[in-house]
Amino acid sequence: MTKNSRAFYSVPYVLWLGLFVISPMLLILYQSFFDITGAFTFSNYANYFTSGNYLRMTLNSFLYAFIITLVTFLVSYPTALFLSRTKHKQLWLSLIILPTWINLLLKAYAFIGLFSQSGTVNQFLGFMGISPQQILFTDFSFIFVAAYIELPFMILPIFNSIEELKPSLIVASEDLGATRMQTLTRVIFPLTLSGVRSGFQAVFIPSLSLFMLTRLIGGNRVITLGTAVEQHFLVTQNWGMGSTIGVILIISMIAIMSLTSDKKKKGRGSKCREQPTRSGTMPFLDSFLRFCICRSFI
Repeated sequence: MTKNSRAFYSVPYVLWLGLFVISPMLLILYQSFFDITGAFTFSNYANYFTSGNYLRMTLNSFLYAFIITLVTFLVSYPTALFLSRTKHKQLWLSLIILPTWINLLLKAYAFIGLFSQSGTVNQFLGFMGISPQQILFTDFSFIFVAAYIELPFMILPIFNSIEELKPSLIVASEDLGATRMQTLTRVIFPLTLSGVRSGFQAVFIPSLSLFMLTRLIGGNRVITLGTAVEQHFLVTQNWGMGSTIGVILIISMIAIMSLTSDKKKKGRGSKCREQPTRSGTMPFLDSFLRFCICRSFI
């Protein structure tokens, strides 16, 4: 492919990046320096870092995101291992991906019907002789539903990394007398960490700013930065403060992606540099773009 044709084909890519990634970030950054009256100010950032409520919401957001990511990982890794050893892999993967085609709002209302006082779960508990329980609007329901929705985004990268493993490595480990657990912990898991990192990015980052599930499933019990952004933009009309929280979330996203990116160690005196990916971008930017695209499906 010549340079001219490569430049021609990169135009849609650059336009998409500029219009739907960079421009919204710059607008949010610009809006964060204005107060509710439209005056230029730095007080939004001062209020954020000096307010106990915002710091508490930040801690809650990171805690919920960590728990959701941990739950999805504990379910996804064994699932990905199982799928990699089945005969009809593509069929099972399609069944896992299928729920992502359903609108997030519809899935949320489906779980409301399951977990409500007169829902299916409480009807089953009543059939078993157990009184109805308050399942909806609890931490459990929020984490359960969020983990269910995020599962495909953790399973797929882990499954792909397992599929890329050479079977000869596992056979060699078994020939050397390693047990299945030793092979898993010392061979399979270390060699599939790239998939785990990608899954961590695809689950943890959006879980920081959930607001629809927080409102519909968690109710007023679950308060995160996502709900704060919603309140400032839709209720109090304080777009500056809402944009400030958005900037904090963007910085957190970039920091997490840089910390969890696959960094290869370089030897002393080596002239090797970080190689571009096939798309021509650096690994961090490439993973960032893949993250933006995959999250657009929910």
